[in-house]
Amino acid sequence: MANRLQFHLDEHIPVAVAEGLRRRGVNVTTTVEEGLLSSTDRDQLEYARAEGRILVTHDADFLRLHRQGEPHAGIVYGHSGDHSVGEVIRFLLLLDEMLLPEEMVGRVEFL
Repeated sequence: MANRLQFHLDEHIPVAVAEGLRRRGVNVTTTVEEGLLSSTDRDQLEYARAEGRILVTHDADFLRLHRQGEPHAGIVYGHSGDHSVGEVIRFLLLLDEMLLPEEMVGRVEFL
């Protein structure tokens, strides 16, 4: 489905989130799977943008890049430890139901 959101989870997001999303048919990549573990935040954001993926993170540095005007396909940010794996999955599924990929471009959503 071309209208579905696609996500990229950085290394701060538990792999169980990716697994749960995939079981529900969501297209998701992770920093580890894509060989980006030693990449800069800017490089990870660029990867996600180039692939049309919304970056999901607990790293506030991505908010700083957003404020600096760094282009991106969307960012979902939440404080580490504030939400269970299930809550993160449900939130991302809700975003997928409510928004189109083009509506997330340059946008930040908070968990």
